[in-house]
Amino acid sequence: MTLLSTTADSEKLGSYDINIPYLAVTAEEQARIEGGTQYPLYLPSWDPVWFKPMPPFEFSDPALRAGASKATLLRELNAKLIDMTPRMGTIVEGLDLSALDNAAKDELALLVSERKVVAFRAQGNFLDMGPTAQQQWMNYFGKPNYQPVSGSIKDHPGFHIIHRDGNKEELTSFFSQKTTSCLWHQDVSYERQPPGYVMLGLLEGPEVGGDTVFAATDEAYRRLSPSFRAMINPVKAIHSSANMINHTKALGGLVRKGAVQSVHPLVRVHPVTGERCIFINGEFITGFQGFKQAESKALSDFLLNHIITGHDFQVRVHWQPKTIVIFDNRSTLHSAIVDYFDEENGAKARHIFRLAAMAEVPVPVTE
Repeated sequence: MTLLSTTADSEKLGSYDINIPYLAVTAEEQARIEGGTQYPLYLPSWDPVWFKPMPPFEFSDPALRAGASKATLLRELNAKLIDMTPRMGTIVEGLDLSALDNAAKDELALLVSERKVVAFRAQGNFLDMGPTAQQQWMNYFGKPNYQPVSGSIKDHPGFHIIHRDGNKEELTSFFSQKTTSCLWHQDVSYERQPPGYVMLGLLEGPEVGGDTVFAATDEAYRRLSPSFRAMINPVKAIHSSANMINHTKALGGLVRKGAVQSVHPLVRVHPVTGERCIFINGEFITGFQGFKQAESKALSDFLLNHIITGHDFQVRVHWQPKTIVIFDNRSTLHSAIVDYFDEENGAKARHIFRLAAMAEVPVPVTE
């Protein structure tokens, strides 16, 4: 493969998202990377395939089939739950994801809906299943999402691959334009039926750094005054992938799907918990229906600042080897943290995959 753009090109165009590798690498660099990873099968490929728009589909949340006691997970399988914070985030020990039956998966969906971010340590068996079995496992929770830009696994387009090893020019270019690597977002919010459950699997990572931070958007909503909640309840937000698509095209990167735009409620009702969640992000929202540009910016800036600075309703996941995280994309915002690099050598190796399960059309507040 050859480089599809230069650092100068990127600096001229500005940087979009440091966590999306838009560009292929040279054949020499590819050979170096393949020789240095334990998981060459999961390295990104850039197959020139084209995805049609996702048609509407029926979705039934598996969490609604689970009993509140989670008897299969907690008694039959004897999983140990360790809360990361009082309001959100749970570490599960003693559970092999690869061995779960459907009843256990239903209860797992309920646990994720309730705790929002669930980390599973020591998942070597699951990681050794291979991409076909992993995709089939995740399909239980919803339709697969195909990332429109960046690298995926060959013949497995549902895998969104983030692989960083060195990347000195990329990092130099990004931080020439940006002051932080953080970009708070929900995944794929521009689709008509955005993901509900999202899996992140760490294949390789630095000993320290590379955390992922999550914020609870239902708690963020509750912290607002009744008057402010009443004001934003009926607001509709315009979500679009056009900026991401256009940026990738301008850099000469691979695009696999046309731009998608959807209108979603700014406040959505969670189908499992019934909680109202602020559905906003700093990546895909282009404005609010009926608002002027300055008004949209003021509202967006306020809500994002409210969520980002709300450390009392956030959790930070510290990654360990062979960790799997499943989070609820409907009731959280999240950001990767790229702090595992230095100016001389670039980034330390970090290799992670994402599988996103598409779910319901966001439910608006009706009262």
